[in-house]
Amino acid sequence: MRKSKILLSLATMAIIAGGGTLADSLPPDATYRPLPTLPLDVVRRNDEGAKPAVQRRQQSLFNERYDMSDRPMQGVKMSGGRKGVQEGVRVKLRSGTSWDSLANMTPDDIKAKGLFPAGFMPLPHVKHLTGGQVFPENQIKAIGDAEDRNLKRFDVDFDLPDHMTPEFPAPIFLINRPDLGDISGGQLLTIRNYYAKVVGVLTPVQIEGLRLLLTPFPQEEFNQTEDRKVAEQSDGVACLDCHANFHTNAAFHLTPDVRPQASRFRLDTTSLRGMFNQQIHGSKRSLRSVEDFTEFEQRTAYFNGDHVSATRKGVHLPDRPNQVALMAQMQNMIDFPPAPKLDPLGRLDPSKASAKELAGEKVFMEKGKCATCHIPQESFMDHQMHDLKAERFYKLGQVFNDQVAMPDGAIKTFTLRGIKDSPPYMHDGRLMTLADTVEYFNLVLGLKLTADEKDSLVAYMLAL
Repeated sequence: MRKSKILLSLATMAIIAGGGTLADSLPPDATYRPLPTLPLDVVRRNDEGAKPAVQRRQQSLFNERYDMSDRPMQGVKMSGGRKGVQEGVRVKLRSGTSWDSLANMTPDDIKAKGLFPAGFMPLPHVKHLTGGQVFPENQIKAIGDAEDRNLKRFDVDFDLPDHMTPEFPAPIFLINRPDLGDISGGQLLTIRNYYAKVVGVLTPVQIEGLRLLLTPFPQEEFNQTEDRKVAEQSDGVACLDCHANFHTNAAFHLTPDVRPQASRFRLDTTSLRGMFNQQIHGSKRSLRSVEDFTEFEQRTAYFNGDHVSATRKGVHLPDRPNQVALMAQMQNMIDFPPAPKLDPLGRLDPSKASAKELAGEKVFMEKGKCATCHIPQESFMDHQMHDLKAERFYKLGQVFNDQVAMPDGAIKTFTLRGIKDSPPYMHDGRLMTLADTVEYFNLVLGLKLTADEKDSLVAYMLAL
């Protein structure tokens, strides 16, 4: 622990010095993953001993930043109809402040007075200096029962309560068979059960793509070497272990695109719904095809962007024409959930929408500036990356549970279709509810929305 704090301090000072430039004195492991120096049994014993304190520290951060109580909206369910959608703003304010008072302050004033809400700051990984993929308990249990494969790490546990995560298992909708509705049958797709669900529905090419997406391959924390975070030697993880049923189960890891470790941001798993309409992939890398993303994830998300570690642990390098293309085609078959109040161009049908929803659409298109990036006719995306420059509101270099707060930089525009199904929000999952996202953008973009406009905007997003 002492060694890790020293390394964090060195990395932090190097990053902050010179206005964020990197110093020449950074150690090699600021970029490359170091080789293990201790036997696995020693590492495991140390990690398990430290785990209770690690979890307490993360829960303390959540309690300081958010109201994490279970308060679902009345009469509002996610698309599968089994799980409620959490209501209200959950980000806590500094003592003596209000959302209205913050909205009337300049970014410089908020920064100088330290009033930027802590819940709007980057959210650290539960064990940031280690990072890696962390799965929710429902996914761990389902895969353990179905495949006898262990996704539970010995060093950390998932840090979000179940009510703040997506419906599980999520429904699956297909663009080639919209007449079928949800084809999941309320079950999680696994390598053991997928075939019977899709034969007669998908083509042979798509079925083979699905098989590959459900097949586990070695990953940084789940592999057969001594450098792992799972008790027994592991076959690895599958693409759909995070993107469960082609949606998201809120599994998280760290972005593979940034170094050093302390500056990497937490990455919340995004949904694969609507991939057929997306032109860029990856929050930072701006990959231009789902084929590129599918191929490169075996080195990036699976191995933190470190091809050296990937080679050592047995990386799977899928063949482009015979495997990647099939996996990509299957991903492109996944549709958004039904939105019966939207017309074919993505606008609300006045004969079906409520007055509040229509008012929210007006805010979305005009004062809220939401449609500048989330264009209804383009599945609520613009296929661009944008930098909100949220660092205008806070001092760089602050450390939260070993994460050094740095600018987010440009992040891709994610779709808002079916947005009620995929909490938490933002690329790192720092916002728990849709109401939180409205307050965030109201402040960061200087919109000065009224309370009624904010409520209407939430009502509108629930209809998407």
